Amino acid sequence: LNYYTGSIFEVVAPKVVMGSIGGGGRYDDLTGIFGLKNLSGVGISFGLDRIYLVLEEMELFPETVSVKPKVLFVNYGPEEAMYAIDTVKEMRNCGISAELYPDHTKIAKQFQYAEKKGIAWVVLAGTEEVKQGKFTLKNLHSGQQELLTKEILFQKLNY
Repeated sequence: LNYYTGSIFEVVAPKVVMGSIGGGGRYDDLTGIFGLKNLSGVGISFGLDRIYLVLEEMELFPETVSVKPKVLFVNYGPEEAMYAIDTVKEMRNCGISAELYPDHTKIAKQFQYAEKKGIAWVVLAGTEEVKQGKFTLKNLHSGQQELLTKEILFQKLNY
């Protein structure tokens, strides 16, 4: 935010506790660091993943586009998300509906999201799982979880 020199604005969604979904402001001579001196401007950006979560929480998606995933991968952070996203892609290619939670946020919030969407399975791929090259699969209905190789994970979810 230190490059803004004038008004700064933040965009928030009403009736949703999400934080900002966009923001921006005025800046003078920001382009100077790129060699274009004395040019002022105004900029704005939006977080697509946050807008998606707001639309979902407010139930603004039509039923026809609301296909619930079979499995949700918990987002533990950038390194773990990269480990998980490769497996999510592979699952989708095999016909298993899977998604990675878009933000690194509290685990409880991610579990609440899965429960709200009616997702039966959650995959945990934290630091230990990444080190071992494995995944922890948790059944949200029974609460049981087990550490699995990728091959066994696919077998369990592709029944």
